[in-house]
Amino acid sequence: MLRLSHVRAIALAFLLVASVVHAADEMPDFAASTLTGDWGGVRSEAWQRGLQAEAGFRADILQGRRGDSRATRSVRHLDLKLRADLDRLFGWQDTVAYINVIDDRGSGANSHAGSLMGVSSIEVPVPTTRVFNAWVQKGFDDDRFSLLLGIYPVDAEFFVMDSAASLLHPAYGTPADLALSDTPSVFNNAAFGLRARWYSETRAVYAMGALMDGVPNDPRHPKRTAVKLSGEDGAFAIAEIGWMPDEARHAFDFEPTDPALVRQAPAVEMHEKYAGHAKYAAGVWGYSRKRDDLAAVDANGDPLRRRSRGGYLLAERTLFGLPGDPLRNLTAFGRVTRADGDTEAIARSWNVGLKWRGPLADRPQDSITLG
Repeated sequence: MLRLSHVRAIALAFLLVASVVHAADEMPDFAASTLTGDWGGVRSEAWQRGLQAEAGFRADILQGRRGDSRATRSVRHLDLKLRADLDRLFGWQDTVAYINVIDDRGSGANSHAGSLMGVSSIEVPVPTTRVFNAWVQKGFDDDRFSLLLGIYPVDAEFFVMDSAASLLHPAYGTPADLALSDTPSVFNNAAFGLRARWYSETRAVYAMGALMDGVPNDPRHPKRTAVKLSGEDGAFAIAEIGWMPDEARHAFDFEPTDPALVRQAPAVEMHEKYAGHAKYAAGVWGYSRKRDDLAAVDANGDPLRRRSRGGYLLAERTLFGLPGDPLRNLTAFGRVTRADGDTEAIARSWNVGLKWRGPLADRPQDSITLG
């Protein structure tokens, strides 16, 4: 069994250095696309060397009523990211690393509302600072195949609907049934594991799978970052296959990080202006460790033990463009999920919605999303 204290985990992750390969060789326009600019050329120079650091902050202020009681609560999320292109740094071809430290504070919004799924996608059970990503990825065959090893949240790439990313409710991220399963490697509690991913030659078809520690971190010490591998934890596995027809003529890499906080190079921005977005995917997941059945018992009255498992189908598609700018369009999305129903509090879930990008002609990158 391997244990890492919170401080040691952060130190190890920084030794790994961090990052994702940029989708194009062109430098991002930091002065135009970031709040704090190019830092007098420091950002551009670091990018040329293969390093990129970013920080993001989000706060949700929520007011709810329950009976005669009204309460206002706030939750806060701080995101620190460091990326390194190890090819540029050390000559390790098609190898990248990434570290992401998060700090989450505030509580009470969900306890006041009494929601099974929660209210805000950044509310956490225990306020804490922890390493959320710390991994190294190696690409093969022009990055058509890649292996990733380290602390990795599966909700960075699996079951993702980009069109629903701005919605507040947690169920539009991790599916409701999976979120309430044993201990999935999702926000804000990521596990150590291995992920493999493959793209077709045109990048239109992909397949990926991950094998993760069945229990992220250490439940007895929820504020710690820990890698604790043991037979008692079991394993969690997930696989997804998908088709993205609009990517057939664009050979850009897709990063297992939050795209909203990734500075894009001009070539990537032009790619986004192409015609919209299309994705169709199916996935399955399951745990090796058995859990108590919620209802069924054996002859002695003890709960039967079963393995949690489930699957999902999702689709999102740009329906049509709007006049004035190629970025303006209307996209529809939907997802249906099914879990075993024996060990999960939610057996089925569905999400549907529309994303209206560029509601005002002179602000094409604004969006309104309904779910």
